[in-house]
Amino acid sequence: MPGVVDADTHIAESEAMWSLMDRELYHRRPVIVSVPEDTLYGKRNAFWLIDGNIFPRPAGKGSFRLITPSASKLEQSRGDIHIACRELTDPQARLADMDKLGVELQVIYPTLFLVYLTDDVELEVALCRAYNRFIAGACSKGNSRLRWIVIPPLRSVEESVKELRWAKEHGAVGVFFRGLEGNLTLDNPCFFPIYQEANDLDLPICIHTAIGNPALISLADVERNHSFLISRVLPLAAFRDLVANKIPERFPKLRFGFIEASAGWVPFLIHILRRLFRDRWSYLSSTDLFRDYRLFIACEADEDISYIAKYTGEDNLIIGSDYGHRDPSEEQQLVATMRAREDTPRLLIEKILCENPRKFYPL
Repeated sequence: MPGVVDADTHIAESEAMWSLMDRELYHRRPVIVSVPEDTLYGKRNAFWLIDGNIFPRPAGKGSFRLITPSASKLEQSRGDIHIACRELTDPQARLADMDKLGVELQVIYPTLFLVYLTDDVELEVALCRAYNRFIAGACSKGNSRLRWIVIPPLRSVEESVKELRWAKEHGAVGVFFRGLEGNLTLDNPCFFPIYQEANDLDLPICIHTAIGNPALISLADVERNHSFLISRVLPLAAFRDLVANKIPERFPKLRFGFIEASAGWVPFLIHILRRLFRDRWSYLSSTDLFRDYRLFIACEADEDISYIAKYTGEDNLIIGSDYGHRDPSEEQQLVATMRAREDTPRLLIEKILCENPRKFYPL
């Protein structure tokens, strides 16, 4: 039987990553700034300075939190996962963690890029290139057990296509998207060349919970609103738009995954779509839709998985631990928790842990 694939883990971007910035833009690389602890930021007292803005912004109006940079006192004091594992500066240490957790493969997503970083196309290209080259190099030292998701600079279609081709040659297993990219929804035709390239390269589109629109950030206070409006619901909007506009039909091999947004929303969205297209809805069962459109959903370990599977089918659910982060989405003991469930058929559990992610990612 194949081993467990942790379908959603993370890297905390490090200063070493930005040493790989293109020479002509090296002077614009992200740098760490810090403030005293006796401010409203408390122990979250270090930030990335990028293009004149700080990331994260952990308190106040327009705030959001990330586990990078590791220089903050809060991240320095963490006792759960060593910094070298989080930053992937010691791949062997991360493999040792995986062994303890019963995981054969990890698929690694970004942290800093979960937020819209810049309007500057040239800078975005340089940031993405540095990230992709760092993580490709780190994962190459992981005995084929560390797999990564390429970050395309989506404001440049030409450069995004180049990055996808480079990434495929260097071990990437998916393409990172947020549920909203700037002012564009994911059904927008401007993304079609990128979808076509991903289709041809056998790289799935991985739509992760993230803040894809800078205007949304100003609406939230992380203490009151967390990330629900600005981040959590965006993959749901992407699901609706992609299905409603039949985008998967244009790209017959392309798979779409919806990552770290839970899965309990699936019945609701199917209900919405059926009502919207009541005279044109051709699917007797939503499981046929998931099969034909090659849609995969990342569920969470405490959801009613058997019920959700009635809508998605048993072959279209995957799961990730959110390794590296420490918010409510993280499930450190994912494998043990899933295999201890008595309310879900064992065969379904093993499909979610082992088989289905190998169908979604080209593993």
